[in-house]
Amino acid sequence: MTTATATTAKPSQSGPPLPPIAIATVALFMASLMLPIILTGGSTYPSPYSDEATIVGYFRSNPGPVLFTALLQFAASLPLVIYAATASVRLNRLGVRAPGVTIGLVGGVLASSSMALSALLNWTLTRPEILQNVGSVRLVHDLAFIIGGPGFIVPSGLLIAGIAVPALLARLLPRWLAWAGLVIAALAMLATLSVAIPELSILLPIVRFPSLAWIVLTAFQLPVRPRAANDKVAS
Repeated sequence: MTTATATTAKPSQSGPPLPPIAIATVALFMASLMLPIILTGGSTYPSPYSDEATIVGYFRSNPGPVLFTALLQFAASLPLVIYAATASVRLNRLGVRAPGVTIGLVGGVLASSSMALSALLNWTLTRPEILQNVGSVRLVHDLAFIIGGPGFIVPSGLLIAGIAVPALLARLLPRWLAWAGLVIAALAMLATLSVAIPELSILLPIVRFPSLAWIVLTAFQLPVRPRAANDKVAS
C-alpha cells in the first residue's frame, strides 16, 4: 500500500524543463547576430539583395566573425529541437491528443534542421577556396539565406501553431499568449511568399524575433502536470 501511494504521488516524467532550453536557444541565436557585428566593428551580415561587391567583400574580409555566426547558429539548432520534442511530450501528458501536437513537433524538427544547414553553409563561406570564386560565394550565400530565412521561419510557424492552438483550446496558456502565437504563426505562413516576392522578406525579421520571445514566454507558462493545467483553468 505504501508502494502504491508512493507510485501515485510520483510526478509524471515530462522531459527537461522548458525555460532553460528556450533561453539557451534564444541566447545562442542572438549571440550569433550580435557578436559578429561587434567583431567586425559594426559591419552587418549582407542581404542576398545587396550588390555583389558588398557580399563578396564582407565574406572575404570577415572569415572569423562568419565562423562565429556558423558555430553559434549550429549550436542554437540543438536546444531548439529539444524544445520542440519536450513541448510535444508535455502537451501529450497534459491530455492533448490533437494532430496539432505532431504538426508542432515536425515544424520544430524542420526549423532546427534549416537553422543547422544554414549555419553549415555559412561555415563554407569561411573556406579560402570558396572565397576565391565570386560565383561560389553568391551561390552559397543565397542558399544560406533561403534556408535560414523562409526555410526556418515557415516551419517555426508550424511549431508555434502546434503549441498555441491546442493550448488555446485546452486553456493551457493565457489567452493573450496563445492568440499572439497564432498571429505569429499566420505571419510565418505569409512569409512563404518571400520566396517569390523579395519585398516580403521584411516579414522574416518581423516574425523571427517575436517568435523567439514567444517560445521563451511559453516555456515559463506551459504547465508541467495536468493538475497544474486544471488549476490554471479554475483560476
